[in-house]
Amino acid sequence: MPHTPSQSFPPSPPSAPSAPASREAVESALRAAGCVFAEDEAELILAAAPTPDDVAPMVERRAAGLPLELVVGWAEFHGRRITVEPGVFVPRRRTEFLVEQALARAPGATLVVDLCCGSGAVGAALAAALGGVELHAADIDPAAVRCARRNVAGLGGQVHTGDLFAALPGELRGRVDVLAANVPYVPSDEIGLLPPEARDHEPRAALDGGADGLDVLRRVAAEAPDWLAPGGCLLVETSRRQAPAAVDTFTAAGLRPDLAASEDHHAHVVIGVAP
Repeated sequence: MPHTPSQSFPPSPPSAPSAPASREAVESALRAAGCVFAEDEAELILAAAPTPDDVAPMVERRAAGLPLELVVGWAEFHGRRITVEPGVFVPRRRTEFLVEQALARAPGATLVVDLCCGSGAVGAALAAALGGVELHAADIDPAAVRCARRNVAGLGGQVHTGDLFAALPGELRGRVDVLAANVPYVPSDEIGLLPPEARDHEPRAALDGGADGLDVLRRVAAEAPDWLAPGGCLLVETSRRQAPAAVDTFTAAGLRPDLAASEDHHAHVVIGVAP
């Protein structure tokens, strides 16, 4: 779930100029702040700025370490532009691998649930690719729910507020073909080691997975069999180190487990299939 960004910032980044007047000035300010891809970021900021007067404060926020996605208001995910806003977890490109695994394993899915949905990126990507599915997404954070509703608008999705399965309508029980749960999986004592972009600007609840990082995964796996249709699958992203324990957790819950890994995405996804 958490990512290592492609750029880093010095402990005290230089301040951006008060009014960048050109693309070159924007690039220079971003480069001075430690942005490795300053040219690309400058293009995105200039394109996203509502007016020329908005460029300078946007550059200042980026130079101060705010994730680029939150500066421009969107993130690219599985070919879609996903709206993001402060206080909401930014979807990671590596999570596209989870979407790809779901599509490969359940190409005929008609009922999809995106649990711990954050911005709703996973659910939106699955609904768009599958077409005509019944989509439900849920998150405990009201800010994430508001954001997800914007991202699934037009896809026939419903977004619910609540803690994991308690948020879902009871009539979904035993009918879910794809249950995607992008749970937090950073161990609590490693939160402080995350890049500042995640540590300082994203909700802790979207990152902190408890002592070993698997607390929420265990809760999801324990209840998933009651919600999955026969042959339905649960997909959860985790780390290489945690994957063996996650597989054991799925087995103990009565799911048939599999582990998929992608070097290109730097991603590990545990899949559990219901009997």
